Amino acid sequence: MLHFARWKIAVIFMLLISGVYFAAPNLMSGATLARLPDWMPKQQINLGLDLQGGSHLLLEVDVNAVVSERLQSLTEEVRTALRKERIGYKKLGVRDGALQVQIREVEQFESARERIKELNGGGLAVLGIIGGESPELEISTPEGQTIEVRLSDDALARRRTSAVQQSIEIVRRRIDELGNREATIQRQGDDRILVQVPGLDNPERLKEMLGKTAKLSFRLLDQTVSAVEAQGGRVPIGSEILPSDEEGAQEFVVRKQIMVSGENLVDAQPSTDGQTNEPMVLFRFDSVGGKRFADVTKANVGRPFAIVLDGRVVSAPVIRSAILGGSGQITGNFTYQEANDLAILLRAGALPAPLLIIEERTVGAELGADSVRDGRNAAIIGFLAVIVYMILSYGLFGVFANLSLVVNIILITAALTLLQSTLTLPGIAGIVLTMGMAVDANVLIFERIREEISNGKTPLSAVQAGFDRAYGTILDANITTFIATVIMFQVGSGPVRGFAVTLMIGVLTSVFTAVTVTRFIVTEYLRRRRPREIVI
Repeated sequence: MLHFARWKIAVIFMLLISGVYFAAPNLMSGATLARLPDWMPKQQINLGLDLQGGSHLLLEVDVNAVVSERLQSLTEEVRTALRKERIGYKKLGVRDGALQVQIREVEQFESARERIKELNGGGLAVLGIIGGESPELEISTPEGQTIEVRLSDDALARRRTSAVQQSIEIVRRRIDELGNREATIQRQGDDRILVQVPGLDNPERLKEMLGKTAKLSFRLLDQTVSAVEAQGGRVPIGSEILPSDEEGAQEFVVRKQIMVSGENLVDAQPSTDGQTNEPMVLFRFDSVGGKRFADVTKANVGRPFAIVLDGRVVSAPVIRSAILGGSGQITGNFTYQEANDLAILLRAGALPAPLLIIEERTVGAELGADSVRDGRNAAIIGFLAVIVYMILSYGLFGVFANLSLVVNIILITAALTLLQSTLTLPGIAGIVLTMGMAVDANVLIFERIREEISNGKTPLSAVQAGFDRAYGTILDANITTFIATVIMFQVGSGPVRGFAVTLMIGVLTSVFTAVTVTRFIVTEYLRRRRPREIVI
């Protein structure tokens, strides 16, 4: 029926008004939006890297560092287990990607092997493997009384996958902290991460933020030897030499044992020292870390405590008294931005492995402006061409179709703004394609009406039949297009997904405007003018 119920008319006008309401900010400048009252919408469509410039980075996760770290921790576990059983050993260390240890006494060899076997699966809990589905370690005896321990292929694969997934999440948190929430962050291949940040005006800061692992630990200084003596080859067992974070400062002899880990941090904020007015970072532990921090500081009053970040000593204050509040401060030769960046890194969490920048591209704002202009021109030319064609082909009914097309573009713009989807050049191509698809549905309807008129039907009957008989074809065509677009979005990446998003929205709005809005306009025309005949 051509009759429209009142509630249907109300829905059409509500959608149109809402579309104009949310799409309007895209026609305003930033200064104009700032002057609008708070109840007015201020969101605009996010422009992609190719439209407003920005940074493109391809990062590689250093999986070997993850394996090396696990083997180093395993070394301490083996040392502890053998000492507990009073088993003599020598040459304990990591060589050629495996942990090796030589047992002194033949009689203790089997006992040592059993103790090391008991460590198998210790790293699986971290990876979420239940019940040891497959062993983490491969234990062999290559020669004599030497025991060799390697990570199994399954364990290596799990650690690689886990490291990449954790890295993606932490990279996302770090970029969000910088205020860039339209970034594209996705996995490529086995161990690479693609990062695209539109509109970034300081790519060097981004690289610096992503290049830091940000592993924080609190350790005691080894006061049995000086840094000079340690450099001469007298490094005590269980200690190591670490450089200072300040250039030209002395090195430190630090115990390897981590007293408190940065994993227990729950917050970090930049601040300034009330006495010296120097920037610093205030941090706070969770309940577990706070208790551990209190116990360590209480037991080591008067001793220097090294704050180590990524293998460098940031500061080494002397513990004056027990710190019981679960919070503390990191001071150093910071600028305020360095203190702010360090706080961001600590809040976002440490990367499981270093990230290596293997590809870098910067898209200038000028190139982005050119792309916006070219894309806008393409859309305008396509829009005008469609309008002219429809008027020349269908006369007054072509005007009705063009009105629906305007509504369609308004709804697409409003939807992209509300969803905060990133618009790219392929996305603009999707909008241009949507214009053709929108009027294509009207072409089917109008051609069907022509057939009905040529068969001698009255205007009302012809229009009724034209819409009813074309509806099924329009629906089938758009459903198949929508399914294909959903698949493109699921399996595609980057430009393909940008194209798919606008096309999916366009399919939905096109069906609505072609079948409902155009039908409403035609119905109102027939009801008010009551023409004896119609010419299409």
